Amino acid sequence: MGFLKGKTAIITGAGRAVLSDGKCGSIGYGIATAYAKEGANLVITGRNEQKLLDAKAELEKNYKVKVLTLVADINAGADNEAVANMVVAETMKKFGRIDVLINNAQASASGVTLENHTTDQFNLALYSGLYATFYYMKACYPHLKATQGSVINFASGAGLFGNFGQCAYAAAKEGIRGLSRVAATEWAKDNINVNIVCPLAWTAQLEKFANEYPDAFKANVKTPPIGHFGDSELEIGRVCVGLASPDFKFMTGETVTLEGGLGLRP
Repeated sequence: MGFLKGKTAIITGAGRAVLSDGKCGSIGYGIATAYAKEGANLVITGRNEQKLLDAKAELEKNYKVKVLTLVADINAGADNEAVANMVVAETMKKFGRIDVLINNAQASASGVTLENHTTDQFNLALYSGLYATFYYMKACYPHLKATQGSVINFASGAGLFGNFGQCAYAAAKEGIRGLSRVAATEWAKDNINVNIVCPLAWTAQLEKFANEYPDAFKANVKTPPIGHFGDSELEIGRVCVGLASPDFKFMTGETVTLEGGLGLRP
């Protein structure tokens, strides 16, 4: 434990959320917790300042790491390159290095069929997911090159399997997969590791959906073959810790996709 001590990770969409049993209730917060346990200093972004401050207080208290919170919202009406550049500039000012970039943030209007999707709904998914990933990768590149760091992007089975009612979300996630493959090819010469995670985790939002709409949950959400959903910290977060290990390097220009709850598939 502690092999990330002295290193800095940027994690987008990492505000604090918890399940009814007190465990980590969002993928971003689960990843942040896993990284904090390894001693990494953290930069966490999101749209909800209070959730970020709650995460900072919890992580700094429990794991004695330093956490910088930054409200950052990449959307159709913003100067998005400036938003990403601001996050990177503040990170360098505070910590002086960037070792890991984790593009986790994503918003979407799930449940709306393609023919009923509006342009605004489509843009919500593309900007918060695909464009955010693009701008953060561009802004972080020279710093990741300096540290021979890692990029971990989040895609989804929605795009792989064509989930009903998730056209914009699926399009954004498939775009992220393609972008990540290109980056893995182009940045291999710089020893920057680029990987994709496609998780199916038990989150506070999914728990709320199951409690409030049990019939819809049963019809639309399928338990992974292993028999349970991924744990945001212990499984998704620990995978992301492993992907940042200096020992975890693939052949030039390759990516690995982690799909479902726990299954690994190259």
